[in-house]
Amino acid sequence: MAKSHVIGLDIGSTAVRAVELMFSGGPGKGAATLVRYAELPLPPGAVQDAEVAEPETVASVLRELWKVGRFSTRDVIIGVGNPRVVVRDLDLPWMPMAQLRAALPFQVQELLPMPVEDALLDYYPTGESETGTGRTLHGVLVAATRQTVRSNVMAVESAGLRPQMVDLNAFALLRSLARGELAEQVVAIVDVGARVTNVIVAARGVPRFARTLPSGGQDVTDAVAGHLSIAALEAEKLKREIGIGFAVPAELSAGANAISEVTRGLVEAVRNTFVYYQGNNPGAGIDVVLLTGGGGHLPGLGQYLSTASRLPVAFGDPLVHVKVAGTATGQLPASGSLMAIPMGLAYGVAA
Repeated sequence: MAKSHVIGLDIGSTAVRAVELMFSGGPGKGAATLVRYAELPLPPGAVQDAEVAEPETVASVLRELWKVGRFSTRDVIIGVGNPRVVVRDLDLPWMPMAQLRAALPFQVQELLPMPVEDALLDYYPTGESETGTGRTLHGVLVAATRQTVRSNVMAVESAGLRPQMVDLNAFALLRSLARGELAEQVVAIVDVGARVTNVIVAARGVPRFARTLPSGGQDVTDAVAGHLSIAALEAEKLKREIGIGFAVPAELSAGANAISEVTRGLVEAVRNTFVYYQGNNPGAGIDVVLLTGGGGHLPGLGQYLSTASRLPVAFGDPLVHVKVAGTATGQLPASGSLMAIPMGLAYGVAA
């Protein structure tokens, strides 16, 4: 295997997806070419609340994914992203990064909603300044429970894969989408997954705020199925026929109400996230919102979010920033937005 090939692996709530990128300048550097992509569905309950609940079940699907995808290596970059992962701004006295990471447990133990000994910690520097107390480092603290990371790693290793790094899904979204002109703007990315929605705001390519919301597209499907007493597959199809914000015949009004109820709560949570960010960053308002993830393709959701937030909303497509090799053209999903997280994980090898 050439060292310039990197695989990003996204273990979602309802599916696993893997992307193999080839870089012209070494791992994570230079122009990127998509050489392979594959995805497979997961059985219900294998992943719960964006955390692997049945490692061997997930491992079995991953082994099949590698057969289907014919990936060139078993080395992978994996991601985490659920409401138990804490992401917050944090200023610290400047020190070399190795020393800073070693000191993190003592610096942040009062800030965490979990015992510091149960947390895996990382720090992403975003800048520095001189203050009254000396040189200060500005950055983002990431804290995940050890169990959240361990369960994902166990499933990957049980499949015979070799995790090289564990990254934050929100950072992966930023790497795959905030490129070109968008790297010079203040961009909010909203990735609506099956059970969680990741929101990250970046100013000129630098992450400023990230939040994971405990709701996604599958919750909308479940609401439709419950209100109409129909199977999940039928509810999923009907959900996409009805959409949000459209007139529907009387016989579909119960389904439309179910969609509206769940979607309204999600959109309000996203809007409040934007308000919180802008309130803490005066003069650095959001320029554009990028919508990704399978749940983001609910008809009318983009317009609904745009109206609620008073911001322009567009679909994010990571494929505009890469070449696509012939080995991948027959494997791509209907929407490139489904590839945003695994592609960003592959980019993260150089982070």
